[in-house]
Amino acid sequence: MRGIHHIAIIGSDYARSRHFYSAILGLPVVHEVYREARDSWKCDLDAGNARIELFSFPAPPPRPTRPEACGLRHLSFAVADLDAEVTRLGGHGVECEPIRIDEYTGQRFTFFSDPDGLPLELYEETEA
Repeated sequence: MRGIHHIAIIGSDYARSRHFYSAILGLPVVHEVYREARDSWKCDLDAGNARIELFSFPAPPPRPTRPEACGLRHLSFAVADLDAEVTRLGGHGVECEPIRIDEYTGQRFTFFSDPDGLPLELYEETEA
């Protein structure tokens, strides 16, 4: 294996999710297509060393629980300045949890949610 190619996310409201991931989080749109046979949108977003595939489907079931549901627990984004990102997200009305310290690495991190409640993390990577 050479790394992660993409992470797929299904949003309950495609326009709202697309706006959140592209305009608020700042992930550039690489490609977007409407798939008529599936009544579904697919948007590829550039997440640095991987892509996020954002999908819409008619009436997707909700996520069972948070954050300990079986399956993907959360998606984490590496950032250089955690305080700046928390402030920037707050300016868009996105609330972050209190900043914590990773007990093993000493790095700072926080959690927030996408419009459908998917847990997302900001993890500060500082140079040693």
